[in-house]
Amino acid sequence: MQSVKLAYQESAEEGMSVYIHLPFCENLCTYCGCNTRITKNHSVEEPYINAVIAEWKMYTTVLALKPRIREIHLGGGTPTFFSADNLKKLLEGIFNEAELIENPEFSFEAHPANTTTEHLETLYSLGFRRLSLGIQDFDPKVQFIINRRQSYEQVEFVTAEARKLGYTSINYDLIYGLPLQTLASIEDTIEKVLRLMPDRIAFYSYAHVPWIKPGQRRFTEADLPQDAEKRALYERGLKLLCEAGYFDIGMDHFALKTDSLYQAFINQSLHRNFMGYTDRHTQLLLGLGVSSISDSLYAFAQNVKQVEEYIGEIKEGNFPLVKGHLLSPADLRHRRHIADIMCKGTTTCNWMDLSIANITEKLVPLEQDGLIEIQGQKLTVTRIGKAFLRNICMAFDEYVGDPLPQNPLFSKVI
Repeated sequence: MQSVKLAYQESAEEGMSVYIHLPFCENLCTYCGCNTRITKNHSVEEPYINAVIAEWKMYTTVLALKPRIREIHLGGGTPTFFSADNLKKLLEGIFNEAELIENPEFSFEAHPANTTTEHLETLYSLGFRRLSLGIQDFDPKVQFIINRRQSYEQVEFVTAEARKLGYTSINYDLIYGLPLQTLASIEDTIEKVLRLMPDRIAFYSYAHVPWIKPGQRRFTEADLPQDAEKRALYERGLKLLCEAGYFDIGMDHFALKTDSLYQAFINQSLHRNFMGYTDRHTQLLLGLGVSSISDSLYAFAQNVKQVEEYIGEIKEGNFPLVKGHLLSPADLRHRRHIADIMCKGTTTCNWMDLSIANITEKLVPLEQDGLIEIQGQKLTVTRIGKAFLRNICMAFDEYVGDPLPQNPLFSKVI
């Protein structure tokens, strides 16, 4: 908690970001790697909301003052699983213990199949101006195998209602590399997306981690596009989006030039935290709810991942943390370079100051492959390298070393 207090004292003027994890979904999307709880029992809403508000009050007690909020994001799970009234109760519980900075950015994730006009109106009245719709793919065969169903008409309805109310930024999530996905399905999905022209698009690589998410065993590796085929899906999607006027921000994110994310990239004020890219910089991010991650710059901490354990810890008056990491001076240096590469596409450093063994040797193949250019102490990501930002950043992470462990830790980078 000392790290949280220090971070807030250093950045009280700019305010903090708050991420709230709402884990409940009525159905399991088999591609999903998020921390979720599947249930159709909506009586779970109120006890969970009460716990999140109580956790927030524990943090405000530690800070010993009303925190200033610059940014809020509701993620999941499915935030629109919750009724509009319960979302209002949750947010008013947060606002009652805080001061809002002028023109804050509030955003939420939504399922097109269950987002109502009441959801949109209620959240708009509370200051929300940005929403993200999970689409993934419009192909019925792909939707069936990943158990994620929403029609084009539902997406069109939510988009139109949001714009009519005054939402200023709408994001669509798309995924390439899904089971049964083809070039034709990617083209059809993006063609439909371009009819609606969202302000932002996240075009993610599917992460196949059945050893972590057993729901992904509904299909096998044989159903997945592999290697060159998967790369072709990305390249086709990239071409279609760029031709339609979207700018490649990096790390799977695209934005129209009228969107604030593009403006932040151009003026080099782009920031990235556990919520993704944002045009608002905050040093302190507080994560509330199960599995949420907090970041004080000097330390990371993650909450427990089970709903019952989370609520139980809160009732006992304990911060529901399960693990954390205090950053060393070397960690902070490496973190700065990784952030600059992700947000600015370049970094400058004295290679000898890095605490990473063989850093220059790790960068050689990246330069040979045309992903980066190095001139003296300056590293610049090339146009081709933009699609491989994760690989480039991994070279600056001393915790990613060789030899690799015998068991897989996560998914392929591409």
